[in-house]
Amino acid sequence: MENMQYAEELVREFLVFRGFTNTLQVFESELSTDIGKGFQVDRILDLIFSVYVPKFEAEKLVGLLSFFKKCFSSASETVLIATLSKLEVSILRYYIAHAIQSGRRDKVVDLFEMNGNELLQRGKEWTAWFAIPYIKNPNLDPEFRIYFSKEWYEALRLSISAEKNTANRLKKDIKQLNLKLSQLQALLEEKEAQLCRLRCYSSSLPDASTGQTNSTSSVMHEEDPLISREMQEASAPATPQLAEIVVDQDFFTWPTQVQSELTMSKSLHDSIASSNLNMGDGGTGDSGQMCQDGRYIENGREVNIEEEFPEVKVDFQETFLGHTSPISRCRFSASGNNIASASVDGTVRIWTYDSSTPASRNATIYCGAEIMSLDWDCKSDRLLLIGTADGGIKAWNVDAKRVVCDLSTTEAFPSVLDLKCSPVEPIFVSAAASKGHGSNHIDNLGFASLTVWNMKTWKAVTVLPLGKDPPAITSLCFNHNGKILAASATDGMIHMFDMAAGLQITGWPAHDSAISSILFGPDETSIFSLGSDGKIFEWSLQNQGQVLWSRNCSRFCNPESSKPCRHEMALDANGGRLLVTSGSVRAPIYQVRGHRNGLRTLPHSAAVTTVDWHPTLPIFLTGSADNSVRVTSIL
Repeated sequence: MENMQYAEELVREFLVFRGFTNTLQVFESELSTDIGKGFQVDRILDLIFSVYVPKFEAEKLVGLLSFFKKCFSSASETVLIATLSKLEVSILRYYIAHAIQSGRRDKVVDLFEMNGNELLQRGKEWTAWFAIPYIKNPNLDPEFRIYFSKEWYEALRLSISAEKNTANRLKKDIKQLNLKLSQLQALLEEKEAQLCRLRCYSSSLPDASTGQTNSTSSVMHEEDPLISREMQEASAPATPQLAEIVVDQDFFTWPTQVQSELTMSKSLHDSIASSNLNMGDGGTGDSGQMCQDGRYIENGREVNIEEEFPEVKVDFQETFLGHTSPISRCRFSASGNNIASASVDGTVRIWTYDSSTPASRNATIYCGAEIMSLDWDCKSDRLLLIGTADGGIKAWNVDAKRVVCDLSTTEAFPSVLDLKCSPVEPIFVSAAASKGHGSNHIDNLGFASLTVWNMKTWKAVTVLPLGKDPPAITSLCFNHNGKILAASATDGMIHMFDMAAGLQITGWPAHDSAISSILFGPDETSIFSLGSDGKIFEWSLQNQGQVLWSRNCSRFCNPESSKPCRHEMALDANGGRLLVTSGSVRAPIYQVRGHRNGLRTLPHSAAVTTVDWHPTLPIFLTGSADNSVRVTSIL
């Protein structure tokens, strides 16, 4: 509530600052008629029991209750939705009882005519209530008598007030936990500073025992890169300050989140100490250097050292088994209701994971060549673009269930590596590549061609300039208004284009290897890039070339047992979690610029080849070489 009022004040200040007086008046007027009453419990109670019920405004009452249910529509709010549904039933029954007692049985009939079908769909508990307008004395009927009593009405008001008090207590508890968390983080920062000073001091004192430990530790890391926590502690030095962090005993009564953060930090310090030993005495020829916060400086760039991630907590998971060959791409539609998945045999399937969503759009599309790219129209779920390895670009209309346009790139650029629809204009951009000469996927790509297409005429509009013999473009991404297009290339470059002018406005070398995937950050002040070597960087767009955040997922991208594949990544709706494909059966989920550790998905039976996030909900897609696609909702 405090955050909402603060946001309203910011809006008022902005409108006054810009001189938008008419807009300010409309804003104030809208606030005065706010249907949610700013989520203030007392005002909502007055609106229900002093206005809507006494005046028999059933339509507004039902609309208000539906509004609050939409406010808690995410999968993580199931408990709140269930409580609100029970409260809605009680309020509607009180409305009916009040209308009967006031002699307005016609208002009860109107309510059932307006919402009868919806009430019947909820269960048999409403069936008997459809007879109440025609019962002579329903207040004497055993089934309805309780709802006409004063005690039941007071209990209803009391239960709502109790929910309010519970919410207030929870707010206080959250503030206290945040305060404790801040204190804990301050303590951890202090310990990190101490560890840094101790490492600098110890590195200046050569010791034979250090060299021995270095040898032992190096052997252990070679044998098992994902070394267990106990083995790390066993190989750590005996100095208590380097191996332990003393924490107040109140920590053990704090929430699991706080405990996990401290456990993560301790494990991180253990790995730092072990890594420092590996680099001691100048015995290694690496150009890397370990920093105090767990980052590894390699060739002037920061790369985080990974640990074994905990498994993600799953709310529900659905597996789609409609493909007969490995999955190459899968994408949520703009609304998230439909899913398109493609396999290397040239088959595209359109389906839905939610049984409440109509299956009328489900379809199977046979393209005759390997599918290399998929993208939905950003404005609706009506059009799906499909790019193939033989230069084909198909536009599928999901309502008409047919291909409305079948385009082809030039013969010189047969591989359509990526397709991206503009979020505003009726255009899309295709990234096609010529054939190269090499053994793996990257080396087999030649030069690039970026073409802008009109989605109304289905004709090429222009070709974006890339210079002479440009390396292949592997990934594309529009910003929110479609004015800027980012493109990544096999030579490690990131290119930025002004779509209005049709010109490249900037670019910089981002990786030493080819870039597999590129994404704008949530606030579009940064851009993420994933290299084929498994390194992830978040680049600042305000200070070009500055790395804001980084990870090294090479152990997921290039395990020894897997074949080279096209890796990609996806950001969730809030921009806080980054899901990356994996050469192993699990995919990592990184916490972007967060203090918490990453997570890993539930296992497939083969490599995870494609990923995507739902546009609004904490639900992600993983496609695998085991021919399956999974929809996972996380807690």
